[in-house]
Amino acid sequence: MLLLLLYASKYNKFHKMKNLKSFYRNYTIFIIVFCLFSAQMMAQENTYNQKSDFWNHVRFGGGIGLSFGNEFFSGTLAPSAIYQFNDQFALGLALSGTYNSQKYYYKSTILGGSIIVLFNPINEIQISAEFEENNVNINWDNRLGFANENYWYPSLFLGAGYRTRYVTIGIRYDVLYDNKKSTYADPWMPFIRIYF
Repeated sequence: MLLLLLYASKYNKFHKMKNLKSFYRNYTIFIIVFCLFSAQMMAQENTYNQKSDFWNHVRFGGGIGLSFGNEFFSGTLAPSAIYQFNDQFALGLALSGTYNSQKYYYKSTILGGSIIVLFNPINEIQISAEFEENNVNINWDNRLGFANENYWYPSLFLGAGYRTRYVTIGIRYDVLYDNKKSTYADPWMPFIRIYF
């Protein structure tokens, strides 16, 4: 009986040691899983913060234009957005749509997009380069006898302006200007550019 009790005591001690090892093994696995899960959550949080940081550098702007005259109407809508890399450089995209109508003469739609690069050597001066591609669709009045037109027209504007916070006032020049096909009346154009 003493032998059985001694054996039971040793078995119990061995069994406790085995359970203790099992407990430590399970505890270690739990700690490793917890650390990995925590690291994953922190990585996701950092990724989320990086994504939200992108939008802190994006500025929105655009233009609206209306013109009325002697049986003439012109309307333009041109939203745009730029990404401000730092205080000096920005890169952006813009879309534009224009509708023109001259009674008894023509109706036209101009749809396009552009890429713009802005450089501020100092806070008050802004230099810009903008490549614009427009699809021009002109429907002439039948009484004039002209064939309707549909073509693509590129423009490359180089400009300079004075900037105060969100607003830049300046002038730009279309180096690809063609007076027969251009969507603009003149290669020199004043502008007001606003980005918030």
